[in-house]
Amino acid sequence: MKFVVRPMHIISVGGYIVEVSFPYRNVIVVNPTNEPIKIDIPIYSEEWLEKHNKLGLEVIPITEDDSFLSTFKKAKAKLDKIKLNSS
Repeated sequence: MKFVVRPMHIISVGGYIVEVSFPYRNVIVVNPTNEPIKIDIPIYSEEWLEKHNKLGLEVIPITEDDSFLSTFKKAKAKLDKIKLNSS
């Protein structure tokens, strides 16, 4: 299945992680480009992170020790700065 990340948007795909042994509890995906990018879901392996990074997405894995909200806010602030500079 595919999911489209709109240009200059940020999403959380933790609900699409289906592998029990996956080392991350959530993944934040940022599309800093001006083009929509399709991502594969569900997430089965760590290779998914590398594959989608190569598409131009910023892929931020969240571990049990990380603060999801803090990390999301930092990524959103960075994206907002990119949006401002591209206007």
